[in-house]
Amino acid sequence: MIAISTAAPLRIVVAPSGFKESLDAESVAEAIAAGVRRVVPDAVIDSIPLVDGGEGSARTLARVTGGEMIPVTVTGPLGTPVDAHIAILGGPGERTGVVEMAAAAGLRLVPPAFRDPGRTTTRGVGELILAALDHGCRRILVGCGDSGTCDGGAGALQALGVELTDVRGESIRPGGAALTGVHRIDIGRMDPRLADTGMVLACNPHNLLTGPAGVARVFGPQKGADAEQTAQLAAAMDRWAAVLAEHCGTELGRVAGSGASGGLGAGLAGVLGARLRPRFEVMLDHVDLDAALATADLIITAEGAIDFQTPHGKVPSEVARRAKPYGRPVIALAGTIGRGARDNYAAGIDAFAGILAAPVELSEAIARAAELITDATERALRLVLVGAAMGRAA
Repeated sequence: MIAISTAAPLRIVVAPSGFKESLDAESVAEAIAAGVRRVVPDAVIDSIPLVDGGEGSARTLARVTGGEMIPVTVTGPLGTPVDAHIAILGGPGERTGVVEMAAAAGLRLVPPAFRDPGRTTTRGVGELILAALDHGCRRILVGCGDSGTCDGGAGALQALGVELTDVRGESIRPGGAALTGVHRIDIGRMDPRLADTGMVLACNPHNLLTGPAGVARVFGPQKGADAEQTAQLAAAMDRWAAVLAEHCGTELGRVAGSGASGGLGAGLAGVLGARLRPRFEVMLDHVDLDAALATADLIITAEGAIDFQTPHGKVPSEVARRAKPYGRPVIALAGTIGRGARDNYAAGIDAFAGILAAPVELSEAIARAAELITDATERALRLVLVGAAMGRAA
């Protein structure tokens, strides 16, 4: 054991994201904390699991506000029923419901053999919004992230009573591919409660609906689209943007956050008037991360992958950005280290490391994720302490 000579216990902020299809943010934070305690048993650990609108967001926000979780069965992304949930936030103020889109239309709900973003639907997201309305919520926060869809939010809108029709006046089919034929939006039968409901989408502002960096081109392949289908979905998003502009009078294709969750951002903003806000501005309304960073000796964050996308609105880069004014060192742990990972040094992450010490099958890595994160934390922290000891000796 390396001795630590400090006047006060080491203070470490643990602020990770979840690992997609494996562990939520709270479970990752627990695993990191366990690794810290192996090396520095008396460390003061400020555990701040960070949610970005994706998996686990509703549960975490319910916990930190003293709210409640409500189970709901909805239509899943493949059109079959799935068990989902909403959260009702606690505390004063307007009754607020949290709809986690991943709970109804997340990628984890689409087995790899069935991943087809041209057909998957967000209908269940609309059904979760209806559930929040049924429970008296007149303010709804929609967390965008971890989606398995690319339908522009069309399915969600149809669940809410919005009619989307082609040139023959027939309702379009579920899925993003059908948006190539969308012609008209009719809100005449939309649930009337929505008129008196404020809706905010917590989204990644880097995600756009259309253009070279549009959602279909960037995320379609991750959701199972081949090159031909990616091009088809990009054309569908172009068509959807044009129909939305005709309906609401605003060109949403290149608006920040419009591509969130396969275009859900654009659909709900263009038809329901939902506000698109950077997800960390929304999610961190309920967590005082900056105060913890200001007093930390070290910050450990984590996410499923560290790569070229991390600096563009992912949890580790947001943690690093907020830590830099205080001059605090930031380490990021990841399930995989991908292309462009070095870009994260410029984003403020001082060091990053993968959690795998040896090659393993993906299924095994997912099953052992907590153990692997704990072990990786121990290895990383021991290296930090070696460096600190060398610095004192010099």
